[in-house]
Amino acid sequence: MLATAPIIAFVTVSTVDHALHFYRDTLGLMLTEETPYAMVFDCSGVMLRVAVMTPPDGAQLEPASYTVLGWRVQEIEASVRELQAKGIRFQQYGYIPQDELGIWTTPGGDKVAWFADPDGNILSLTQFAR
Repeated sequence: MLATAPIIAFVTVSTVDHALHFYRDTLGLMLTEETPYAMVFDCSGVMLRVAVMTPPDGAQLEPASYTVLGWRVQEIEASVRELQAKGIRFQQYGYIPQDELGIWTTPGGDKVAWFADPDGNILSLTQFAR
């Protein structure tokens, strides 16, 4: 049943303004819809809903401590440099060996780099070896 249904990806944020600037202007995603509760982007045919969630007590959202969204790229070094030129900082984790750009090469040769959106959601780029 779901094997042939299109997938929808979700990311939660605390405000529209910062998220809209980041996902549309910095990452270059195509905005297809905007409401007070969510922004919808077309990511190469996959719907990404960036939902605005405000806890009832006005507290800050707690971002997930793991990757919530990622992109497959052909040339990770070029992609990292392009995003760095737009002000994105890539994460350096002390428990895995990463190069100066923040890219980790897996034992199988895949390359991964992580960065955060304005709400602290962890996003990634991956270049597969095969």
